[in-house]
Amino acid sequence: MTRLILRRLALLVPTLLGLSVLLFLWVRALPGGPATALLGERATPEAVARVNELYGFDKPLVQQYLTWLGQLLQGNFGVSTRTGRPVLEEFVNRFPATIELTVVALVIAIGVAIPLGYVAARRQGRPLDHLTVLASLVGVTIPVFFLAFLLKWLFAVQLGWFPSSGRQDPTMVATHPTGFYVLDGILTREWDASWDALLHLVLPAVALGSIPLAIIARITRSSVIEVQDADYVRTARAKGLGPSRLRRRVILRNAMLPVATTIGLQVGLLLSGAVLTETVFAFPGIGSFLSNAVFNLDYAVLQGFILIIAVVYALVNLVVDVSYGLIDPRTRATR
Repeated sequence: MTRLILRRLALLVPTLLGLSVLLFLWVRALPGGPATALLGERATPEAVARVNELYGFDKPLVQQYLTWLGQLLQGNFGVSTRTGRPVLEEFVNRFPATIELTVVALVIAIGVAIPLGYVAARRQGRPLDHLTVLASLVGVTIPVFFLAFLLKWLFAVQLGWFPSSGRQDPTMVATHPTGFYVLDGILTREWDASWDALLHLVLPAVALGSIPLAIIARITRSSVIEVQDADYVRTARAKGLGPSRLRRRVILRNAMLPVATTIGLQVGLLLSGAVLTETVFAFPGIGSFLSNAVFNLDYAVLQGFILIIAVVYALVNLVVDVSYGLIDPRTRATR
């Protein structure tokens, strides 16, 4: 297991280096260069020259990249041109909001998808199975932003069941020692604040988790159908293994292997989907800030946030690989 972790961490280094090169070249390939992107197309040549000199854009590309890479290794991701604050500080301030939203969305997706997929597989060919397959197809095809607008219009604007935007009621007085509002309310015993934060999460989490829910349900159904017809399941049944133990120790254990991999892959989908979802619900997380950075050509934020998100995604996939080995030790030698 230790060798697996070290191998995955070793592969992470060239991956991140390659991504950093692509991000660096992408910014330098902007029309007019990064200085024009910062100042706008109407900037005077004198202003562009001053910015090039200030940020070192007039130096050779290799020297620019090495300087930038050295700053990254020191934790300096640059300064946001929109807020004037360090990019890393902006990320740290918004990271808990996006993680909280992502975790709730993933919990909803897993909590609904796995039981639904399992029950559909056990009732293969029946109405519930057909309904699950249809719902999975619809869930994958509906764009996240469309579902977000629909949920917001129906349940927030029309029915008023849930808040329409933000993380918490602006009139709510609460302390946030960790930045995870639901957890903070529990730790400080401010139950009203925790409940209010949870209500603000419901609609964006459902919208964000809709596609992963559909994918996980479909994979669970297919995996259970494949496993329950396997020879080793029939052998275990013939040896007298009880139905409950057969489901728990044989069918579910083996069926969860591809499901675990699928869940890990959905984290990247959730982080990318957070950009649109947070924008629709004015949710102050990484996604909405990244969306604003795109419109404002805040290249330092774009570079920094994408790199940090890539690290988070890679670490999540490392956890998935480790869990895969724990579920089925036979896979450790081949992964």
